Amino acid sequence: MIAPTLVKKDTARKLRDESLQKLLAPLALVLIYLFFGFFGRNFFTYTMLVNILDASYYIGFLSLGVTFVIITGGIDLSVGTVAMCAAIVGGTAFRTWGWAMGPSLILIMGVAIAFGIFNGLMVAKLKLPPFIATLGTMMISMGVGSIVSNVRSAAFPPRTDPSGWFRDIFKIITPERTSIPTGALVLFGVTVIFHIILTRTRMGRYIFAIGSNKEAARLSGVSVDRWEMAAYIISGFAAGISGVAFAAIYTTVMPAQGQGFELFAIAGAVIGGTSLSGGVGSVFGTLIGVFIMAVLRSGLPSMNLQAHYQTFFTGVVVIGAVLLDIYRNKKASEVKIQTAADQYKASMVDKISSLQQRLSSERSQLTSEQVGALRSEIRGLQKELKENFKRMKAEEKEEAARIQAEEKAAEREFRELLKQDSHKGEAEA
Repeated sequence: MIAPTLVKKDTARKLRDESLQKLLAPLALVLIYLFFGFFGRNFFTYTMLVNILDASYYIGFLSLGVTFVIITGGIDLSVGTVAMCAAIVGGTAFRTWGWAMGPSLILIMGVAIAFGIFNGLMVAKLKLPPFIATLGTMMISMGVGSIVSNVRSAAFPPRTDPSGWFRDIFKIITPERTSIPTGALVLFGVTVIFHIILTRTRMGRYIFAIGSNKEAARLSGVSVDRWEMAAYIISGFAAGISGVAFAAIYTTVMPAQGQGFELFAIAGAVIGGTSLSGGVGSVFGTLIGVFIMAVLRSGLPSMNLQAHYQTFFTGVVVIGAVLLDIYRNKKASEVKIQTAADQYKASMVDKISSLQQRLSSERSQLTSEQVGALRSEIRGLQKELKENFKRMKAEEKEEAARIQAEEKAAEREFRELLKQDSHKGEAEA
């Protein structure tokens, strides 16, 4: 009777903790949005909503990709510079090499995926630490962008140009100058696809397994190198979409741009509940984390605060998210020893619950005397539980204090013996 009750309680506690963790990020987003809406200037407007979505596209795609890498227990510091390097190469192909816009966009995706493969090879095959490998790729991608563009910015065609058709993928501007943020649909669509990959495919299961325990996954027959490399390729693919989105929204891409984007991408994933220790993460949580940063970025100027305050507050939120993750991991790994008093309480609570359930379900079939007897039995058991549990806990506390006192006395005695042996040895010398 005791064991099933303890299992049920442990399961219920874990489910409650997981549900609370999943609700924290959405709740924080709603509270921050309402705060700026009530205290900011013109925040509850359609224009501000479009600005928030525009600010979330390129960081959002980067965060979704880097979530896969972090779940494996790795890190990707190159996503920002890879996205901008790919965009510069694509822009140079269009402006300088005479390529059409379609092949140029495909080139952007190809360059980013190539860097993802490069990262995967270094981490999965050559066994370089992810931090060092992706730091090197970050510098390489910055250099490649500057070399290909000859240290010139890459400008993409305006919306009025026939080659600027790709801008409508992320934002449509009507003849009345109304902006329709179609990029939100793209971002949400990519999030849904990534969610399916993480939760409904073998790749997702293996990525979580690698992040939870790489050696255990390997011993279980998982091709760790293959699926770890796949995570970096997905990160490169997402960086390519981010490069296209940045070019569509901001027109001009500068050489060596993108440094620092990776910090916001990682912050979005961490704020959304992805654990830096690996094995835990959700792309929908990452999306919420990205929107939190986008709301901060757009909301602070509405309160006459400079945009760089976003960096400060984002850092505070990231520290809070990491502390919460540490606390959650600690609670999940700790083993709680059930004492005799705890087991007695669990047994009595289970007995009382069964009587209460019987009283509620069979009330119409019982006589008033039987109902009274059941209630009296329940009250008696509750009184007995309260008195006996309190007594047993007091006895356990006294026993623990006695054992602790004996341990301290034994330790003092041992130290005295050591001291006596030391003096004896000195005297003989």
